[in-house]
Amino acid sequence: MGRQRLGRSFGWLWSAYAASTVGTWLGFGAFPLLAIQVLDVGPAAVSALAAAGLAVGALLALPLGPWVDRRRGPAVMIATNAIRCAALLSVPIAFWLGLLSYLHLLIVSVVGAAASIAFTAASGAYLKSIMRPDQLLVANGRFESTLWTATAVGPTLGGAAITLLGPVVTVVANAVGFLLSALGIGMIRDSGPRPAANRPPRPAGGGAAAGRPRRDDLLAGWRFILADRELRRLFLNTVTVNALIMATEPLLAVLLLGDLGWAAWQYGLAFGLPCVGGFVGAQLAPRLAARHGRRRVLLVSGVLRALWPVGLVLVVPGTAGVVLVIAVELVLITCMGVFNPLFATERLQRVPADRIARVLVAWRVTGAGTIALLTALWGVLAAATGARAAIGLAGAALLATPLLLPHRGSGKSPRGEPVPPPLAAVR
Repeated sequence: MGRQRLGRSFGWLWSAYAASTVGTWLGFGAFPLLAIQVLDVGPAAVSALAAAGLAVGALLALPLGPWVDRRRGPAVMIATNAIRCAALLSVPIAFWLGLLSYLHLLIVSVVGAAASIAFTAASGAYLKSIMRPDQLLVANGRFESTLWTATAVGPTLGGAAITLLGPVVTVVANAVGFLLSALGIGMIRDSGPRPAANRPPRPAGGGAAAGRPRRDDLLAGWRFILADRELRRLFLNTVTVNALIMATEPLLAVLLLGDLGWAAWQYGLAFGLPCVGGFVGAQLAPRLAARHGRRRVLLVSGVLRALWPVGLVLVVPGTAGVVLVIAVELVLITCMGVFNPLFATERLQRVPADRIARVLVAWRVTGAGTIALLTALWGVLAAATGARAAIGLAGAALLATPLLLPHRGSGKSPRGEPVPPPLAAVR
């Protein structure tokens, strides 16, 4: 089975994604570290930094769907990467000048979250415009493989760099990653279809009101999702699963590093090593879909990824606990590596080209808001019951999420367009 060629434009898009993803994971945890070690804030302020950045960034990103739909994808991606680069570079400059503040970190978090949502919407729309339907799964699999590779090595290298070079070095690396990503996208010569062809009708009369997003434009992404039974169930499932998993991350740090007394290297190993499973799963996804059918593999991997996190409630101190966490995370992340590219492909194929940006913005805004809400809620729950009990409750809730998966397809999108058949082969 040979490696499928996806074209020069995809090659530059993939390279740009790799640069920004590696930078992001090199800088993983940099803001909490700066908040704790440089600004001397407490755990509540650190949690608020993450939650508020997601929530406010999502709110600011709300009108970006219609805006992205009316502009060429590469131009939007370059602009959002430039904004993220500039925002991040302001942090080391403020640090070196002795002017860094908690408010500064919060503003940069908000700007980064909003720009990330706009970038994701533009890149998803552009990917669909340059790929044939039978190429989308392979393309999404390569993105997923890159993500998990960067996740596996980035935090470890970033931690070593901070130890040797100081607390802001990984923030600079993150900014450089976005700069390289913008330069890579600038090398793309195929800018996709002209956005004017996909522009929805505007109200008569012109003027400033005609240039502002209407309420219908802002809500169009959610309306499309909710009108498509398959998309609606995927939406509810993925938002819920991601939020429940992310809500327990701070609690796992408290349980493992605090209550059980793990060393930092054990914690890093337990969550870095299993990311290899994500790479393996993403490589397997197109082959499994070709052999068993995309819908069946999507459903099975979606069910399996919900079964394992509850096992983390059994973690113990020492080597046995490290082995347990590695085993649980390895199986979980491998299932996610299979599921995610299949899900991303299904979503792109069910949404018409002129709706993609708004659908992706709606999806990301809801996801970010739900993660922020559940992270705060589970923090309160942990304060009342303990970190271990709260982690167990999240795992138990995840066991019910497969009920939200689409079990049978309608075969048509809300417009009545046929959905492309499952991938027949990968050549």
